[in-house]
Amino acid sequence: MTQRRTPSGQGPSRRPGPGASRVRTVGAVGTTRLQQRAAMRNKARPALSRRTGAVGPGTTKRTVAPRPRALTGRATVLIVVFVALALAYTYPLRVYLAQESQIAQLEADQARQRQVIEQKSQDLEKWKDPEYVRAQAREKLFYVRPGETALMVMTNPNGAAQQSGRNGPAAAPDRWYDTLWSSVQAADSESPN
Repeated sequence: MTQRRTPSGQGPSRRPGPGASRVRTVGAVGTTRLQQRAAMRNKARPALSRRTGAVGPGTTKRTVAPRPRALTGRATVLIVVFVALALAYTYPLRVYLAQESQIAQLEADQARQRQVIEQKSQDLEKWKDPEYVRAQAREKLFYVRPGETALMVMTNPNGAAQQSGRNGPAAAPDRWYDTLWSSVQAADSESPN
């Protein structure tokens, strides 16, 4: 048998060996040391918190173990360190993400500018061809070659109708609310008889 000091500092207690029974009797009365301690604790407690029931040599009494604290000191310090690290990394992470989006935007703008430059260089190559320049001068500036007759088509529906002796296109009918309002104004302007 080995002696061991209890965590509460109440002195040595004997640990039973492998073949010993758990219930030991101490003294002639037949009560165990554990039962004696429980009886002393029950005396110290108020009457409402004591459990009812007999504690005898064959019965065991349940005791409530104290609940451990939710957060220990180490856990609190660890949580504070994690929160501090998270707060410390929040701003640089936000700056990093903003810079990444800005880089992506600039790369998209650069790709668009490359397309515009490619289109402009193709247009420049077209303007180096003398036939393309002549075609553009005929189309946009109405140039003609010597010996050709220029013919211009004017599209004016009112002028064409006047020359043919007919009236121009009919005017679009008024909107319904304009018609209603003009009838209200006409009714208001009439004098009573």
